[in-house]
Amino acid sequence: MVWKKGDGMGDETVSRKLHTGTSTWVDTSTTHLPHQKTPAKRFYDVIVIGSGISGALSAYTLADGIRSVLVLDKRTPVTGSTLASTAMLQHEIDVSLTDLSTMIGAEKAARAWRRSAKAVETLKDIILWDNIDCDFQVKDTIYLSGPEMGYRAMKRETALRCKQGLDAQYLTGSELKEKYGIDRTAAIVSKPSASCNPAQLTAGLLKRALAKGAELVSPLEVTDILATQEEVSLRLSDKRKLTCRHLVIATGYEVLRKLKNENHSIISTWALTAKPKSPVPTWMDQTLVWEADDPYLYFRLTRDGYLIAGGEDEEFKKSHYNRKKLHEKTDKILRKIESLLGIEFNTPDYRWAAPFGTTMTGLPLIGAVPKEPNVYTAMGFGGNGITFSMIAAEIITKLIEGETDEDQDIFALN
Repeated sequence: MVWKKGDGMGDETVSRKLHTGTSTWVDTSTTHLPHQKTPAKRFYDVIVIGSGISGALSAYTLADGIRSVLVLDKRTPVTGSTLASTAMLQHEIDVSLTDLSTMIGAEKAARAWRRSAKAVETLKDIILWDNIDCDFQVKDTIYLSGPEMGYRAMKRETALRCKQGLDAQYLTGSELKEKYGIDRTAAIVSKPSASCNPAQLTAGLLKRALAKGAELVSPLEVTDILATQEEVSLRLSDKRKLTCRHLVIATGYEVLRKLKNENHSIISTWALTAKPKSPVPTWMDQTLVWEADDPYLYFRLTRDGYLIAGGEDEEFKKSHYNRKKLHEKTDKILRKIESLLGIEFNTPDYRWAAPFGTTMTGLPLIGAVPKEPNVYTAMGFGGNGITFSMIAAEIITKLIEGETDEDQDIFALN
């Protein structure tokens, strides 16, 4: 293949600062993750760009001991946007089932929600089957009423979820107060959800992929891509070229310029970790909490009793760079939780801010890249990053294997 100037998909990814402050996961030991400085070969069956949770799940799913799989990252593995995750593995999508049904139709909306619930169960099966040590815990979710959805709308939403085979229980304001001590007009309690340490999960998945023959190379950046019906060529920052049969772009919120999509935007979010000053109610150990507001508040406890919370999202994609806002926003998040629960917390041990992707429907964009044969991507993960990464790995693996995923039409880039 003769590679002429201007033939490729365009220049490198849009670089972003992926976190400000210090994430609670930075102390997680992933330093023993084996990786190479250079690829062992010049041709692979599959190359995955990105070693975060999306790339790790794709590599884990694709590595079978037969096909050759290479994972590339311009950073040290597991140091990108995955470190900014609060790791609330929810099946609930940011856009309610009621609203999503209006946007894309009831049948597709129901399939999207059911697929999200299935993804949480699949993640649980993978973690247990491969014995990945990542503080994984199965939990319920409490969705609290708020300005975006009052008690009547919550009741309709619960009925619709139940009609579509989803596990949902409506609580009146008095029932919510009695059981959880929270003063809101209503809530929905649902399954299945979970939590974990995202850095340990990602490292564990990559280790399993490596054990099945995959390679991990870092740091090495892809600067251009040229796709044809026969193969995909990658130009690298060290001036070398690699080729592969299939390319998976899992670069998170650093999207290749050619893949910029009008349905996908980047916004800023903030998070913290803090220790309670007094005992917390026992239900918090097994429950994720979020609310019907924009921006919404969300929080959970770790196994060792620390609060992990986030929210205060802003549409400006560079707001998370602001260190003054880092303290203002995280202090505001903590005050909201203290007011909601009637519990006092210590000053946060960790505070961090980061960008994340969003779409109007709350659904990610997953699948084949239009007009770029044998190239696949996943982006726009919103508040369900890890759950959607699981769906992306399943859909892309089927596409590479020449099969059709029953839900690929819901998430397609076009």
